[in-house]
Order: sequence, then structure tokens, then C-alpha cells
Amino acid sequence: MSGLPEAGIVLEASAPEQHVRIQHVACQTDPPKSTSVGTQLSMKTLKPHFRSTGTQASVLCSDVCVSTESRVIKRFPFDPYKRPCKRPRLEMELEEEENNPEGSSTGEIEGPHDPTDPVESVPALTESADSTTKSSAPVQRTPTYIVYENCLMELFQVCPMCTRESDVRVRRLGTFLTVQQHCRHCQYSRRWNSQPILGSTPAGNLQLSAAVYVNGASFFSIEKIFKTMNLKMFHHDTFRRHARTYIEPAIVHKWRTAQGGMLAELCQQQNVILGGDMRTDSPGQNGRFGSYTMMDLRRNTVIDVQLVESSEIAGNDHMEQEGLERSLTVLKDHDVKPDCVVTDSHPKTQEFLSEATFTHYFDVGHIEKGLSKKLRKISQRKDCRKLKKWLRSIKNHLYWTAVSSTSGPERVAKWKSILNHIQDIHVHDDPLFPRCPHPHRTSRDTNKWLRAGTPAFRQLKKVLTNERVLRDVWRLSPHPHTPSLEAFHTLTTRFAPKSVALPFLGMLCRLYMAALHFNENAGRPQATTAAGEPLFRVAFPKSKKGECTAKPVKVEPTYRYVGELVDVVFDKVFQDPTPYVEEVLKISRNPDLSVRLDKPDELEVISSYVSRINQGRT
Repeated sequence: MSGLPEAGIVLEASAPEQHVRIQHVACQTDPPKSTSVGTQLSMKTLKPHFRSTGTQASVLCSDVCVSTESRVIKRFPFDPYKRPCKRPRLEMELEEEENNPEGSSTGEIEGPHDPTDPVESVPALTESADSTTKSSAPVQRTPTYIVYENCLMELFQVCPMCTRESDVRVRRLGTFLTVQQHCRHCQYSRRWNSQPILGSTPAGNLQLSAAVYVNGASFFSIEKIFKTMNLKMFHHDTFRRHARTYIEPAIVHKWRTAQGGMLAELCQQQNVILGGDMRTDSPGQNGRFGSYTMMDLRRNTVIDVQLVESSEIAGNDHMEQEGLERSLTVLKDHDVKPDCVVTDSHPKTQEFLSEATFTHYFDVGHIEKGLSKKLRKISQRKDCRKLKKWLRSIKNHLYWTAVSSTSGPERVAKWKSILNHIQDIHVHDDPLFPRCPHPHRTSRDTNKWLRAGTPAFRQLKKVLTNERVLRDVWRLSPHPHTPSLEAFHTLTTRFAPKSVALPFLGMLCRLYMAALHFNENAGRPQATTAAGEPLFRVAFPKSKKGECTAKPVKVEPTYRYVGELVDVVFDKVFQDPTPYVEEVLKISRNPDLSVRLDKPDELEVISSYVSRINQGRT
């Protein structure tokens, strides 16, 4: 009798294509048909339904009230083990559905469907829940939103089973929130977490710490913004713990990996041209830290950054030499052989590189700044005002001398020719540079020419033919590196402001992030209009003393390194921080100066405190 229906059950079907309706013989009324217009349909609700044998099996049992036959028993409408109904759809979600064809509710319907049937609605809710909770995107790349507390609590005030009021308990840990809902009537309970939990660490807390750090922001500035918006946040101790354990090891690992790739390419190249310069962390010569930057001038990329602490050396004058020595040691360890190195004309640097195997050049920008400052001061005198007309020409002549010369004597000969040129004399006695290359011109302003023996000419000759200036001109570099290094130092100020006191490792990591950002955006092209014309902007630089100049507008910078650093934090360091922390511990550094001092008793110091105003009254 397996092919016949069970006794007590009436099967009705008007057509072979229609679904079979099951009706009990003891109740000859049709089930009520109603549709809730507020029900939110999932993306798979209107598709064919498949019952899982593990959860949606039809249970057969005996009905002693009618007969000894069996019938299909449906679930109790308020089953506490059933998945909760979803909230009504928000109006603004309709806009997202239009762009998502998979989530559209205008699909093809196969067969009749009753959305009020609790048995039929369970598979749809289960499939929808799985599609929203399981995402292929990593935790750190999941979209996040700002949710108000009263809007969130509305979802837990009413029990989804019996629609009665529920008891709600809330616990918070930084930006993490967990909600425990319990219904006293139907004993329904559930727990909802606002963030994924990685081990025992909320993902949002770690992600916020990483986002603040790798973008070079200040924790206290972000904390003020959060307090203004009433956004919940963790304390500074939690931020520092995340930084020490995960973020700073990730930054060191990322920089070492990128640096190793650049040095591996340089060791296989010839005619490597490098440039180096020092930057102190505070104005003047009393900075605690000094960062020395070594740059590849051909590719315009930073290949090494060394952080020198003032307590490690005899004095601040030795900072630049120490930083240069450490950078050259790194290059030697990676078998990089530079053809020439461009630095400033610091005496300690000259002494250190006097026996180097490569050519040592002086940067034109540093020498030009020193000369321009002296000449500008002389031109302010009453009897030397004619020099103001020649300041720009002398500066351009210095750059032209460096670029157009091939040897030291030729540079000196071209540099001295400026003294004849300003007298309207364009034929010189030096055979290395016998005459000016420009064509003969008749000037309209005959008063601009200087005469030998005048105070202006004597002062100018004294500055330009100084023994130290001629020695610096001899080593002028044909590869100017000032613009690139100054641009990097300006960028470094954004990551590590001079007005903020940072620990050694924090300062070093921020320098590494500045180097990663600079290398990623060093070759940005100039922006263009819709018609393809290059864009410029008018600027009034301080060095121009009120004169305007045109500067090209570059395309917007990219920040791929930020996402890569966050991925390293979550995918590598967080999984096993031990090898990355050990790599950080290998960085050599001196202990803080406060460690060498005896720490007095705190209560004694407080009891002896006297304000400046009350000092004379005691």
C-alpha cells in the first residue's frame, strides 16, 4: 500500500502541474489564507524550496481522536528553536536592491507559495541568514557603519517568537557591544555581537587601532572626535598594547620586506647614484632624534631610514655622520656598490667620506641656500642695493655650473666667470671657460652693471670667491636631490610632527610609514583637464618674497600600503605574533635617559611642590 495515501488524509489536485494539498478528514475547512505586507523576503524566498531532512522532516504519528491512521504535523507557530523572523525592510534598502540583481524580489515564481506557513518560511530564513553572516571578504575589509543605541535596541525589545517584551542586557568592551536577549514568556534567548571576535580580541578594536596608527593619526585627536560624536572607544592603554603586540611588528616587517626588494635590485645595477640628508625631530640643534634618509636619485625612492638618538653619540653634531655610517653599512651588507653619493657640505660628513671608494658630491640646493642668505643680507645695505637685481641670476648660474660641468676645475672656472659677467665682460682669461656661451646682447638697463672697486662688487667678490665656497663648488653634484629629500621631510612631518614627543620605536615606525607612502606616490604624473591639458596652480612660496610662481598639480595620491599593512596585522601578525615581535626586539637602541637616574619617592616630590607664585611666601 505504499502507493496509496494514508487513511484520514484527503489529497486534492486540480491539475498534474499543481501542488498537492493535504487536508484532514476531521476538519473540512480550508486553512486561512493571509499575506503579511510587512514581511521582509530574503533573496531566495521566492525560489523553489527544498526541505532539509535534518531539520524539516515530516513526522508521522497516530491520531487517537479520529482514527489509527497517521497525518503530517506542522510546527508550533511559536517554536523557540525556530530562527527569529527578520525585521521589516527599511526604505533605503530598496536603493541597494536595484543594483543587486541577486537580491531582487522580481524573480520567476514556480508554483504557489504561502509566506505565512511556518514550515515553508524556515528554509527561506535559514538561507537568508547564511548569505548575510557568511562573507568571503576578510574581517578587516567588511563594511562598517555607525549605529545609534536607541535604533539598535528597537531590534531586541520585542521577542520575535511571541512578540512580547523581552529582557535585554548589554555589555561593552571598547567599540565592541554584545546584546543578550531573553524572553520570560516563551524562554527564547539569543546573543548578538556587534563585531567578530578573533580569539578574545574584538576585531573592531584592533582594526581601529591599526587604522589610527598606519595613517599617521594621533590617538588623542581621534579620541576627541569620538567623544564629540558620543562614539564609544577604548582607552589609550589598549591602543598601546595593540601597537606593541601587532601593529608595530607589522610595520617593521612590511618595511624590511620592501627594503630587501629594493636593495636586491640595486646590487645588480651599475652607476648607482644615492643621496642622503639628516632631519631632526625638533627645530634647531637640540632634537632628541635625528633621522637620516638615503635615497635612490634615479628612481626617486627611499631605500633606507636610520633613526639616531642624541644619547647614543657624543653630541648633536655627530648625528649626521652616525646616520650616514649606518646607512652605508646596510648598503654594504646587501652588496650595493654606489657610484656616487650626494650629501650636504657638513664638515663631519666630508671628513668621514674623505677616503671613500665612491665619488662624494655636494648638493647644490644646500650651497645655494647659504649663498643666497648671505647675498640677500648684503643687498640690504645702502651702497649695495644694486645686488638685488643679480640675486636670481647668481642662483641660476650656480645650478647651471653644476649641471653643465664635467670636472671640478671646470666648475670653478665657470663659477668665477660671474664676476666678469656682472661687469658686462663676457670674455675670460681661464682657458677652461674662455667666453660666455650666450649670444651678445645689448641691455636696455645700463645701470644694472656693476663696476670694479665699488662696495657692492667688493662684497660680492668676497662672498663668491671665499675659499670654502670654491671648495664646495669643486664638488657640486650634477644630480640635484634637494627637491626629493625636502618633499620626503615634509611628508615625514605629517606622520611624525615635531611638536609631538614619540618613543624610539614609535618614531621609527612612523618614519617607515612615511617612506612607504613616498615610494608609492613618488612617480605620480601631472593631472590633466578633460581636454587633456596639464593642470597648474598659482603659489606664493615663502622663498620668493611675495612673488608668485606656477606649480604643476599632481594626481591624487594612493594609499595601497595602508590596506596592505592592515592585512599583515590581521592575516600574519595576529595569527602568530612571536616571530614578528622578535624581529622588533633585534632593533638596537639605547635605554631612555630616565633609566639612568634614581627615581625619587612620589609622595616626597608631591609634598615638596611649591608653585612659582608662592615661592616667595614660604
